[in-house]
Amino acid sequence: MKVLIVNTFDRGGAANSCLRLHRALLESVTDSKVLLRDKTKRINQTIPFNQPPVQFSLIEKIQKKIVRILKQLKILKTNTSTPENKFIASRRNGLEMFSFPNSPFDITECKEYQDADIINLHWVANFLDYRTFFERNTKPVVWTLHDMNPFTGGEHYLEKYLGIDEEGFPQKRILSVEELQNSDKNQYIKKKALLNCTNLTIVAPSQWLANEAKKSELFKSREVVCIPYGLDSDIFAPRDKQYSRNLLNIPLDKKVILFVADSISNNRKGFVFLKKAFEQLEMQNVVLCAIGNKNSELESVNNIIELGPIYDERLMSIVYSAADVFVIPSLMDNLPNTVLESLMCGTPVIGFPVGGIVDMVQHGENGMLTKDISVKSLLESLQEFLKSDSVFDSSQIRINAVKKYDLKVQALEYKKIFETILANTNN
Repeated sequence: MKVLIVNTFDRGGAANSCLRLHRALLESVTDSKVLLRDKTKRINQTIPFNQPPVQFSLIEKIQKKIVRILKQLKILKTNTSTPENKFIASRRNGLEMFSFPNSPFDITECKEYQDADIINLHWVANFLDYRTFFERNTKPVVWTLHDMNPFTGGEHYLEKYLGIDEEGFPQKRILSVEELQNSDKNQYIKKKALLNCTNLTIVAPSQWLANEAKKSELFKSREVVCIPYGLDSDIFAPRDKQYSRNLLNIPLDKKVILFVADSISNNRKGFVFLKKAFEQLEMQNVVLCAIGNKNSELESVNNIIELGPIYDERLMSIVYSAADVFVIPSLMDNLPNTVLESLMCGTPVIGFPVGGIVDMVQHGENGMLTKDISVKSLLESLQEFLKSDSVFDSSQIRINAVKKYDLKVQALEYKKIFETILANTNN
């Protein structure tokens, strides 16, 4: 069985999940390869996509040379922005990315595609061209969702909120006419393209995303299954708290709230809710510990320890082990890797009752879910956690996480699905 996994990048949350699965499949003696638009890491059996050179006629070559000379002489202006780019640039600050279903790449032309028995699409925005791929594809396809983009008109999350009101609740978002028009147009392109695909199975890591896919116009008639992400439980494991804090220079006598500070300006990540809740906490023995690049938003926060960006997974396990609690204030999310990582390290999690966070956090057992999405509810959960002696059993949190989210469990589920599809295809 030859599996070709397709992903745009080899960096980022979706890429990490995709590459972990790839490694686990290789370890389970599955012939797995990963096709990437942008390859920056040296990982076994990952291949950069090489677009075959476009052949131009003599007349086309002469025309291109004339245009190039006219632009150099500034007689002809360069059009630096397409309508798509202009639309994306016009979107309001804080929104998740928006991507269109067209690209100049034809995945079906590459040898890796042609050699594969089954295609496992992952996060393929700005890489997969819907029209050409589904028109020319002859293989069974399993599409692993990392967000909502495959079944929306371009949004990666259908964000209901944008901003925060004076009472600390999220403000309702109103879509612009242009957003609605682009969404309708892209939905039509995707729907038309998918008519050509008869052998398509959808995999969602969270029950929430699976339900959203089942309700969608594009995937409502497709088989949708839920397979959670997996982690290497040897890498993400509890470390000694005192050792971890000494290594990171974190005070031993403080309560430590850990959060990921990347994408602070991203409204969906909900940092403003955590910031406002922490400002109202008024507890001197508590510090906020931030992982991620420096951000001006953090300058006004007191009692904060900034660890900077951390890319080494074993070091990340030490960071989780140094914390008393991990807080994820996302307003909408799939199955955040950071929550899985924290639970694997035995560290409880506090979050809003949204998306895949509800799948992972069992209130009172391995963390806390707030009553609603608001600064007040998050503050109350933080106070309840910090003022009481820890009632969470770190070793039990770890045991339950390994049982459900070990990488071997995920790889086994994918192998089953691939084998079943291929058996049905060959019959």
